[in-house]
Order: sequence, then structure tokens, then C-alpha cells
Amino acid sequence: MNNGLPGKIRDIFGKVPLWALLVAVFLLGFLLRGGGGETAHDHAASQAPAEAGQQQAAVWTCAMHPQVRQPEPGKCPICGMDLIPVADGGAEGLGPRQIKLGATARELAEVQTAKVERRRATHSIRMPGRVSYDETRVFHITAWAGGRIDRLYVDYTGMRVRKGQPVAELYSPELYSAQEELLQAIKGQEQFRNSALASIRRTAETTVTAARRKLELYGLTEEQIEAVVERGEPTTNLNIYAPIGGTVVEKNAMIGMYVKTGTSLYKVSDLSTVWVEFDAYESDLPWLKVGQEVSFTTPAFPGEKFSGTISFIDPMLDPKSRTVDVRVVTLNHDGRLKPEMLASAIVESRADPSAGNPLMVPATAPLITGKRAVVYVRVPGDDGLFEGREVVLGPRAGDYFIIREGLSEGEEVVTNGAFKIDAAVQIAAGLSMMSPEGGGAGSGMHDHSAMTSRGMEGREGASMVEAAPEIDTAKLPEQFTDGLAALYSAYFAVHEALAADLYEQAVQEADSFTKALAQVKMSVLSADQHMAWMGYHKNLKNAAEGISAAGNIASAREAFERLSSTMVATVKNFGGHGDQPLVLFHCPMAFDNRGAEWLQNDSETRNPYYGSMMPGCMDRVNTLFIADGKGN
Repeated sequence: MNNGLPGKIRDIFGKVPLWALLVAVFLLGFLLRGGGGETAHDHAASQAPAEAGQQQAAVWTCAMHPQVRQPEPGKCPICGMDLIPVADGGAEGLGPRQIKLGATARELAEVQTAKVERRRATHSIRMPGRVSYDETRVFHITAWAGGRIDRLYVDYTGMRVRKGQPVAELYSPELYSAQEELLQAIKGQEQFRNSALASIRRTAETTVTAARRKLELYGLTEEQIEAVVERGEPTTNLNIYAPIGGTVVEKNAMIGMYVKTGTSLYKVSDLSTVWVEFDAYESDLPWLKVGQEVSFTTPAFPGEKFSGTISFIDPMLDPKSRTVDVRVVTLNHDGRLKPEMLASAIVESRADPSAGNPLMVPATAPLITGKRAVVYVRVPGDDGLFEGREVVLGPRAGDYFIIREGLSEGEEVVTNGAFKIDAAVQIAAGLSMMSPEGGGAGSGMHDHSAMTSRGMEGREGASMVEAAPEIDTAKLPEQFTDGLAALYSAYFAVHEALAADLYEQAVQEADSFTKALAQVKMSVLSADQHMAWMGYHKNLKNAAEGISAAGNIASAREAFERLSSTMVATVKNFGGHGDQPLVLFHCPMAFDNRGAEWLQNDSETRNPYYGSMMPGCMDRVNTLFIADGKGN
């Protein structure tokens, strides 16, 4: 039956006139359009809340720079990104450092808190080090008279010697003469012993005493001197004895070697006491003091602990390793600790108990950024309200930080999820840990003067601006300013290459800049002008050469920052740009948000620090000069 249905349908439609089919299709379309109108109405109604939500977003911000707050959509004035709407979160009545999180938000952020409490501050310090000689127990065995070494009793490094042990035999004409003088003096004393003149007897006795003393100064022992007297004749060879006992750590003597008075034959160290010199980091220094007990281990004797006492903490810090030498003295009677052995120390230290237990918070609580530390405190009476607070941290004590200022005992601080809370504060344009110190929320633009000073802090160009003497640019010779105009053009060429990510071209333009700098005629300047220019010349030359020798575009951009800071100072102090317009730009995101400046001769932003990745990231700090066609 079903198989015959299509045929019947064809029979029916075949009998219906064509105009009737057209009318039926028209009516069907009309009905469908009416129903679709209702559907469209519902669809528009469903979209209405979303559109209303967009209309309710009276504030627009930047995902990269939440401090930007504008009443309408547009571009971020800092990086050029599209602004996004900020929904009204019901934050009325909250302070700039406060944020309210619901139970679900707290759960998603995994917020955990702990109370600020007074604890016993202890800290375990690990220090690497190595065994070395005790410098107070190192001696040199030297030749006390000139001569030739005929024999060595101690003939290799590492040999142990005892005090008074002969170490070498020395042939010395000087010693032979000194012995002869003693024997002659003794004979004279015998000859004048019965003299009637007391002065003669005293003179003879004094001569003998002086001759004996001379041999003592040559290093002969009392036994050696008595042996010469008993023998009655001088000897050509005499032994040199060790004045102390220890281990030979350095051997300079060789058979047949001629030596002078004072020549070092052996270096001997008493290894019954050794030093172990450890490296301590700056952050560990508050926990270390002279007289403190230290335990350490060595790879040579695993599982065995040695102990010693801190005898010295170096007042100087090693600028390369950023560590301080901590010297530990330890006994080594069995000689197992060898110089240059590696060691690892563990120092268990605690804060001064006389000062009482300090306030402490878990180490995960503070958000540390540069010189500032921020913690989030739960506001009493409201589980979901948190407040950011700047604190002054003391040294770290294990898993805790000592709090110097900013918190009170019993307050609750966020120990887990603080960074997520801070991110929420930042997105809400509050004062987060990344906010400038003393800055406020809701600002559409950065504080240019503060950013400029931070970006230039410590830079050579900035220091020159502050220290440079006042220079009357109107009195600068035209030959000099013409050279400066060419220098600015060369600088702009370097900028264009870096903005276009063309490293090799930037190197070539930097070389051209160096040549242009050499063409600036300093000889036409007065003495004061010349002295002022020399500092600028040096920094410009070093920065340009830094670009040429950078090796990669990242290093070239770092050198270009130094070049730009000095060029800005040059503009402000020397002028010389002719009819070239000069616009000073500032990129707040360059070099990990430190910020950097550059100059252009037009107002179209081309960021040299990010190039094509973010060409529009900038603050136009100032228009320094606009030419009017007449050089004004």
C-alpha cells in the first residue's frame, strides 16, 4: 500500500491547476512568516538581557592594563588593545584595596587563612664550603743565610715534619766566616782573661757574645753553636731545622739550588686545626653570628658529622656570587679533613630570645614585588571581605616571615589564594600589589612623571640631566649644532630598524651613528661646553657600540634604551635638532614593566622595544619640539 502512495500523490497534483498550486504556496509562506515573527520576537527578547548587560557596563577597561577605566569602548591608550566591559560587581562602599568574594568564588580560588601569631623564630641555614688551611698555623722554613743546598731531608710535598727536625743541609761561606769569628773571639777572650785591665776583659767577653748572637741570627741552634766551639774549627755545611711541626704543603728547595737570605724552602701548615670556609647568602646573614656552633658533613665521610665554631664573618660581599665568607674553625687531630675537601653545613639558628617571640605569618601569605610586600587580611565580621595591606617583612624563618610592621596579633591573613585575590582586585581596578606606590585606581593613564623617573632611575642619561651644568644653547657654535642634527638623523635610523625588527640593519645604523658622533666638532666649543659634552659623548659612544656588539636583537634593544636616555638628555641640554620635530615616547611595559623611552621625529608610534609584536604600546610623554619651518 505504501509503495503505491507516491503514484497517487502524483495523480492528485496532476489534476490540480497550476494557479491553485501557486496560491497554496503563497498562503503557506504567509503563515510560516507570521509564526516566524513570533519566534524572532522571542529571539530578540532572549538577546535583550545580553544587550542590556553591555549597556549596563558603564566602565570599559584593558585586559593588559586594568588601571585603564573609560566610560565607552575604544582602544587602550597604553597598548592599543580593544577595551572590554567591566560588569558592575556591587562593590559600592568598598575601599580601593578591598574585595568581596562569595562562597563559590572563595572555593574556586582555594582561599585558606591563618592567624598572625607570635612564634619562636627558628631558621635552618644550609651553606656549601670547603676545607682550607688555618692561616694562623702556616709557616715558611727559610734560608737564614745565603748558600747552596747540598742535601734534602724532606724531599716531597705532604711529608710531615716535627719541630726541630733537620730539613736540609746548607753550604754557606757566610756561616763559615761567622763560625771563624766566634772561634777567634773565644781565643781572644782566653788570651785576655788574666788581663789587668777590666775594659779589655769586658771587650773580649762582648766580642764572644756578639759572635754567638750572629750565629743565632743565621739560624743556628744553641746545640750547633756549642758543637762548633767544642770542635774548635768551623764547618762548611750546616743543617737547617724546622722551627715548627706540621705538614709540608709547598716545597721550593732542590739539591744544588743556590739561595739567598730569606728564600722560602718549605711551606708548612699545622693541620691539627683547619678552617672550613662556607658561603652564606645575604638573606641568611641576620641568622649568623661569631661564636655560633656549626655542624657539617663531607662527601668523604657520609653520615658522619663534624662540628666547629664560627670565628669570622667577612665584612665584604663577593659581588659575583652575592655571598659572604663564613669561617668555621674545627679540630682535626686525626688529619681526616684535608684542605680543599668539599663540605656542607647546616646551622640551626633562632632569633634573639631576649627580644621575645616576634609576629610571624606563613611564607605563602606575602605577595612580594620589588621592595614592597602585600598581604590580604580577612576583614572581621564578613567572611567574604578581604583587604590588601602593605607590610614590612623581617627575615624569613623557615616556612614563616617575621612581620616588622603592618599586622597585629590575631588577624587572619590569606595563606593560599592570595595571588588570585590580588588578580581580582587588579581587574576591578583596585590597588593591587602591582599598583604604583602611592598610586590610585581608576586612572585612565599612567602617572607619566613618576614612570619617567622610575624608568630613568640609575640610567646614565638621567644622571647627566641632573648633574649637567646649565648650557645656553643659543651660544653653541653652528658647526657643533650641525653635527648634532646629523646625529639625531642617525639615531632615528637606528630606531626605525629596531621598530621593524631588522637587527642587522640596526647594527649598520648604529655603526653610522658612531661615525656621525665622531664628526661632531667638539673643538669649536668653549672649555665649559666641552667639559659638559664629554660625558654625553662617552655614554652615546658606549651605547652605540653596545648595539653593534649586541649579538641579538634583544641585547640591541637594551643598548638602545641607554642610547635613548642619553639622547633625551642631549636634546634637553644641547638642542641642535634644527627643524626636526621631536616627540618623546614612553613604553611602560618594556623590560619587565620597568619602562623605557625613545624619540621620534613624528607622532606615529613605532615602538622599538617590541617592534611588530606590539608597535602601538606607548605613552606619548611629551612633544619636545615642533618645527614651524623657520627653525623655531
